[in-house]
Amino acid sequence: MTDTPLWQLSATDLAAQTRSGAVTAEAAVGDSVARMRAVNPALNAVVTDLGEAALETARGLDKARAGGAEPGPLHGVPVTIKINVDQAGQASSNGVVALRDLIAPEDAPLVRALQDAGAVVIGRTNTPEFSFRADTDNPLFGRTHNPWGRHVSPGGSSGGAGSAVMAGMGPLAHGNDIGGSLRFPASANGAVTVKPGLGRVPAWNASQKAERGLLAQLMSVQGLITRHARDLHLAMPVITAPDWRDPFHAPVPWHGPALEGPVRVGFTDRTYGADLHPDVAAALQAARKALQDAGYLVEDIDPPVMPEAGETGYRAILTEVSLMMKRDIEAAGSPAIRAIFEEYFRQFPPFETEEYLQALARRTHYAREWAGLTQRYPLVLTPFLPQPFFTPGRDVEGAGGVKEALGVALWSFSMNFMGLPAGNLPTHLADLPRGPVPIGVQIVGRRWREDLVVDAMTAIEDRLGAMAPRLWQHRAAQQG
Repeated sequence: MTDTPLWQLSATDLAAQTRSGAVTAEAAVGDSVARMRAVNPALNAVVTDLGEAALETARGLDKARAGGAEPGPLHGVPVTIKINVDQAGQASSNGVVALRDLIAPEDAPLVRALQDAGAVVIGRTNTPEFSFRADTDNPLFGRTHNPWGRHVSPGGSSGGAGSAVMAGMGPLAHGNDIGGSLRFPASANGAVTVKPGLGRVPAWNASQKAERGLLAQLMSVQGLITRHARDLHLAMPVITAPDWRDPFHAPVPWHGPALEGPVRVGFTDRTYGADLHPDVAAALQAARKALQDAGYLVEDIDPPVMPEAGETGYRAILTEVSLMMKRDIEAAGSPAIRAIFEEYFRQFPPFETEEYLQALARRTHYAREWAGLTQRYPLVLTPFLPQPFFTPGRDVEGAGGVKEALGVALWSFSMNFMGLPAGNLPTHLADLPRGPVPIGVQIVGRRWREDLVVDAMTAIEDRLGAMAPRLWQHRAAQQG
């Protein structure tokens, strides 16, 4: 036991204490619930408070443990769930007013897996309408704020998750990612995540009225946002467990075979037409040096099929959105989201039918080129965004706003299109005139090797430190 508040502990440290019996599940959950209720009113990260039910669940876990039940790997660890994924008895509103009463009849696979492992859901987190913005605001629940301050967006679409986990509302936050929705909030708030590769985490919502489009199935993944990289090694194996409800899940072990010799890392700072900000360059160099100090072999590379893979991928997914979602967006979306989508369609014009089919065919070529690259370089260190994270509402400020918030994120959605795992972690804190802004970098991994990405992020964090303590010191200074 230490004097550190339980809500500040990593999931790994907290689980060790609850599993050993040094801390009860009720105490662990109670501390995070109290923290949530203290800080959430100013952040609006959690939009459904499940604290009372969580405490009852925690007491049940303690009772079962006292009766001899073996505690799960996440015994008593508080977690939040994003409002676009089914949790039995809760609304899967996706930030849309018209869906506020869409009640889930059962848990999605990852919600079930987390709870089966002993995790306790304390709340549900905010997302933009249709979970399709790089910022988090909607007419149903309003704006989510970044715990660093209102000078920086919390990111999207898992902005509530990123804000909640960094503010101390549980050490694990569920999110999902079709073009960057795990990595945008991680980068914005100073958190850590790994976007899993295609097929790694079972996904399905019983509340959905129809199956999703093909590219949505191929590009969208479920994951977790954390404060510490090693927590992903604890929790990701839980949610990658098989579930028959996802017929295309790949039951690949979380840890792959050890690689011989020093792990090679390809390094690039190319931003393809956008200026590389000095603070982003500093973040990349800090990550590079940390990896070298940890024994990785880092070499400059010229990545293949970029930026074509990113541009093609985003035009392709917007083609599918135009065909399958545009009517719903126009009928149920706010004026803001409709205007944003109009600008998306201008900057990334949907393909005509034959072009769309050709783009889907080229996806295999892009993935094969990167498969070849990752044979030599199992990891690739890249920028995430070329500039420090943008201000709240930037994507509603016309063409320039959409370009800065999403249009320059080719390193993000290219990895979804190719189905590759990609991590994001903070390696630098920019001291900007508008206030402090954490800067995240991206580490792309060989297919099925999320574990290598997390190993590398852990090595970097061990040398540079986690960002959360710096955030809490910043908040304390502001309040003091």
